[in-house]
Amino acid sequence: MLKPLEELVFFEIISYNSYKMNQKNASQGARDGRSLDTLVVHGATPFEPVTGAITTPIYQSSTFRHPGLEETTGFDYSRAVNPTRSELEKSLALIEGGKYSLAFSSGMGAISALIKLYEPGDHIIVSEDLYGGTFRLFNEYYSRYGFSFSWVDTSVPAKIEAALRPQTRALFVETPSNPMMKVTDIALCAQLIHGRGGRLIVDNTFLSPYFQNPLALGADIVVHSGTKYLAGHNDTLSGFLVHSDDALEEPLRAAQKSEGASLAPFDAWLVLRGLKTLALRMQRHEKNALRIAQWLREEPAVEKVFFTGFPDHPQYELTKRQARGCGGMISFYLRNPAHAPVILKNVSLVLFAESLGGVESLITYPVVQTHGAIPEAMRLSAGVNDRLMRLSVGIENADDIIADLDEALRRCV
Repeated sequence: MLKPLEELVFFEIISYNSYKMNQKNASQGARDGRSLDTLVVHGATPFEPVTGAITTPIYQSSTFRHPGLEETTGFDYSRAVNPTRSELEKSLALIEGGKYSLAFSSGMGAISALIKLYEPGDHIIVSEDLYGGTFRLFNEYYSRYGFSFSWVDTSVPAKIEAALRPQTRALFVETPSNPMMKVTDIALCAQLIHGRGGRLIVDNTFLSPYFQNPLALGADIVVHSGTKYLAGHNDTLSGFLVHSDDALEEPLRAAQKSEGASLAPFDAWLVLRGLKTLALRMQRHEKNALRIAQWLREEPAVEKVFFTGFPDHPQYELTKRQARGCGGMISFYLRNPAHAPVILKNVSLVLFAESLGGVESLITYPVVQTHGAIPEAMRLSAGVNDRLMRLSVGIENADDIIADLDEALRRCV
């Protein structure tokens, strides 16, 4: 006989120690003998124990009944905790190799909560080549409250060392970077910032936990825009923080609860559904991207292609050391900036739209879209000019993607 609902623990917590990943098996993507391919399908809880449902239910409830004053099911108010979101958080922690995960309504919501760990007067070093929304959040908002930020090319360790101050409390890195595809040495960054008593924060959105696990390389906190590869279908927004530090869990939970940017149950369910195909999608994204990047290199209208999967990429060997793949993101310079609007107007299968990491191929013009908030001098210094295009390669047939790009490029002649 089933126990009464209020006495049943909906989602049994899987011991972190059972799945704790060491440096060796991190490079193989294995947790306790199970591969990432299997973990992304089954998640933390393979079935819901009340009914046996193999798909996590959507607990579309704002509040939960208490059995008594001294009794609890572990759930009270969905802004603080929700069963669907809890299952997603535990599943992502397992996949990323962390102990804890927190799910937010967007990647920016996750980063905003993260900054609550710091105080006015603290200094944070940030990759200069990163998503423009992160720059805007730090530069236009948190700088008002006494935080200071230094923007450096974190792919060059000497530049990080030069930016360190007595007040430096964190190093925030995107790797590969958005959109110039620079790769930062995560393990070396961990040494540099830990030597100063600070934390290393790594935005792992571009590679996802399928290809890269920063915590295993020494990072303290991993950031994801789950809107991208984790959810994978361009149908929901989400953001995540993953970590293994007991001392950080309570303050991060307090920020999540107090600011109210928690991920809604239905959106959590969409991300859970997306995670089940993460391995298959990432394999296809990468396979297509390898082929399309090579094709772009032969195009007369294209001056240069930025792709971490090229053996002549400056950090190719580093990529092979700290990641299991190169992902599905490509950036490239056109020879003539006048060709950019022509291409954007004439692609049809490849969609001119912001965002990345979905099953559909998307092309973006960073100078006016994702990086429009960054000052011109800083953009140009990072390489983001009016000739740069960014391509998020989808899972369509690679021949069809190439044919569509080829048709648009022919209009430039």
